[in-house]
Parts: sequence; C-alpha cells; structure tokens
Amino acid sequence: MTNVAVPFNRRLLLAAGLGSMLAPALTACAGRDAAPESRFVLLDGSSVTTNELKGKVLLVNFWATTCVSCVKEMPALVDTYRKFASRGFDTLAVAMSYDPPAWVLNFAQSRQLPFKVALDNTGEIATAWGDVKLTPTTYIVDKGGNIVKRYVGEPDFAALHGLLDKLLKA
Repeated sequence: MTNVAVPFNRRLLLAAGLGSMLAPALTACAGRDAAPESRFVLLDGSSVTTNELKGKVLLVNFWATTCVSCVKEMPALVDTYRKFASRGFDTLAVAMSYDPPAWVLNFAQSRQLPFKVALDNTGEIATAWGDVKLTPTTYIVDKGGNIVKRYVGEPDFAALHGLLDKLLKA
C-alpha cells in the first residue's frame, strides 16, 4: 500500500466542496477535529477512554494480525513508543473486529508489545473514528484531544517522529 499522510481538517474539506462526499466518514470526528470519545477494552480486560488520555500526545493505530503492512510496521511503532513515551506520548493499537482475539493476544505477547492493545469486537470504535476499513490506519491526537494527522498505510516514520517531537514540545 502506498504511504499516504492525510491532514485531518474537516473545515478544509468542507471549503473545498468535498465535505458532502466525505460527510458520512467524518461525522463521528466532527466538532473541530476532536477525537471521538471512545472506550477501549484492553487485552487484560481493563479499559481506557479517549478522555482519560487527554494531556498526552496519542497515536491510535487500527490494525489486524492478518494485515501484512500492519505486521511489517509494528516494530517501528514499538520503536516510536519507546522513543517518545517518557515525554508524554502514548500508543493504542486497536485490533479490527474481524481479528480473532486469541490471535491478537498471541501477537501482542509474542512480540512483547509495550503499549496498550485494544480489541474492537463490535467494530464500533473503527466506525466512530471515521469508519476505518483499511489497515493500517493511524491517527495522531494532540494533547487537547484533537486529531492532527491521519495516515492510511505505513507512515513515513521520520516525518511522524518530527510531528511527534513538535506536538510534545507544545
């Protein structure tokens, strides 16, 4: 899949006349690009909400164990987490609804993923975040809870690190 970085700016899309075509995909993310309030159920059975993560820069990655690009990018996501975690950065990997929970658990354990891994059993989280269908899809959320970037496909990690550095200094 081609690396595509898409600035998430609903107002710009509306001004360009694209809002009506994309409105169904963006409705859940309306409200000045605010990340949707979501409750993520983690592999250990605990949960965390988007609201509880405000104040941190957050990377939300929608992925699947059967997605070759997702598996390929996972070591870079681990490196990114380790590089920035001490500065107020967090990562949340959200497994798609079609991904068997046992496979997700095995993947997370065998690769010793150091960040939060959530199961989206019903698909509600993917729907709320813009009806995510393609994996990997990654969102960057600033400290105020606003989506500032969306990547469809594997991100350019050098550019992503630059963005994270900038957001963490703010």
